[in-house]
Amino acid sequence: MWLDQADGFAEIFKGYLPYYLLVVFPIFIIMSPANPVAASHEFSVYRMQQYDLHTVPHGCRSASFNLEGRSLTSWSMSRHCVVARIQDITIDQFVEIRNKAGALLLVLPKNDTMLTDEQKEHIKLLEMAMMQQEISAPVYFAEWTPDFEDIIKDLQHSFITDDKSGTALEAMFNTVSSNGYQIVVSAPNPQKIDSKPVTIHGKLVGRSSTPQTIVIAAHYDSSSIIPELSNGADSNASGAVAVLELARIFSRLYSSVAVRGGPSLVFVLMSTGHSLNYFATKKWLEEQLDSSDASLLQDISFAMCLDSISSGPLTMHVSKPPKAGTPAQSMKSRLGVPLVHKKINLADELLAWHHERFSIRRMTAFTLSSLQSHKDPSRSTVLDTPSESSLKTLIANVQVTARALASHIYNLTDEENTEDSELFDDALTVDESSIRHWYKYLSSQSRAPQIITTTTNGGVSGALERALSRYMEVSLGAPGVDRREPEYALYAPTRALLYVYSVKPAVFDLILTLAIIAYLTLVYFVIQFFPKFYEEYAKVITGKVKIN
Repeated sequence: MWLDQADGFAEIFKGYLPYYLLVVFPIFIIMSPANPVAASHEFSVYRMQQYDLHTVPHGCRSASFNLEGRSLTSWSMSRHCVVARIQDITIDQFVEIRNKAGALLLVLPKNDTMLTDEQKEHIKLLEMAMMQQEISAPVYFAEWTPDFEDIIKDLQHSFITDDKSGTALEAMFNTVSSNGYQIVVSAPNPQKIDSKPVTIHGKLVGRSSTPQTIVIAAHYDSSSIIPELSNGADSNASGAVAVLELARIFSRLYSSVAVRGGPSLVFVLMSTGHSLNYFATKKWLEEQLDSSDASLLQDISFAMCLDSISSGPLTMHVSKPPKAGTPAQSMKSRLGVPLVHKKINLADELLAWHHERFSIRRMTAFTLSSLQSHKDPSRSTVLDTPSESSLKTLIANVQVTARALASHIYNLTDEENTEDSELFDDALTVDESSIRHWYKYLSSQSRAPQIITTTTNGGVSGALERALSRYMEVSLGAPGVDRREPEYALYAPTRALLYVYSVKPAVFDLILTLAIIAYLTLVYFVIQFFPKFYEEYAKVITGKVKIN
């Protein structure tokens, strides 16, 4: 009985097995636990900063790539895209990657508050090193996600280079057994964008008998290696917020003729700061001083620039030490802050501080900042994010600045304890809710020059114009960059979509192909010779020759 059933099974192998395989194999594939969708991922990534300053290129010059992903320790050639956490890569490793690798993808920290002080300092110094010169390979940054963390771990444990393997067989086995990733970014070629630096200014007119003018200025853009993530809470959302609050305070004092101060006050907000050599300030000064009607800046007493004032106590930076009896010396004594003197070096690519633009035009000027040096990496970092402690420091520094400025304008002294001084104390009280609102608003979005200098009617520039216009009549200027001799050029794109595909190495595909060929060959010969094998088997079991 069972031999007859075996005969029927043999008939299947003779004529119908190939057709059964066509049905069974797809069923097995569908039932497989592997999910094809999980083999690919899509991420939003941010391209590294790219700009030209005085025709000198800086930053990333490429945008697209299609390369195999490797870790910091396993990459070896230009066909590899190095994937790593930004806090793990050293400056020396970056220099080597810049010269030899095909692309670089850095994943930002999950939460920068969890970084140690050493890690934060390392990231800031790395950003400075990356922006020193141009990079031909595409460089992108991605925000942390669990998927990215898994990809980094896979790359760290999957690949072992030949020189790190004990034997050639071990290297071959590691290559075949590893899981790889193909990383693809399809983005348009970098193109220059039309940039128009925006300057917003307004004036509170003092008593006509005193023509002196005090300028209170700040730039409101921010700078970091990632334009799309340049929030710049300290540098320089804090300075812009301080200008708005000082404008509010003194607009109340100047609204009454009886208590109006002698000098006129000019409040200025510029859209380009230290990263672009204060270009908007330069253009604005040229417009105001070189025109036939230069009434706005007549008889300048001093220009006070506010830059990064929320990270600690204030310091006064000057290009020339103020002489005794001058308005600048009066402000220093009333502020009670240390003085840092640095001469202007026109041979440098960048000016050190904002006030130097005014000093070049022979105006008395100084910068108030919490930073001790213009080379502090905190001025241009993606880690410049808002915090409650920074907000409290900003409120305190605005209060100190407002009192010092009012004391200078109205010639008040600490010894005076009159009814007028009490009224001034009430008038000089800062609006903490307003400071908090503007600080959070400005530091919650990118203010990179690529973003805020390409539109003049909306966004941050429009919001600041509307805010300043509450206290005084406001003018807005947006001069274009000279195309014949541009001082700077900005480039797009600043973001792209990145696709990550889970793949096996080419050697694995070769070996798998050989294995499939060997398997199919074996199946073919089994099908062809199974009847003969069965006849021999039947002889052994029954002792008879099977007759068809």
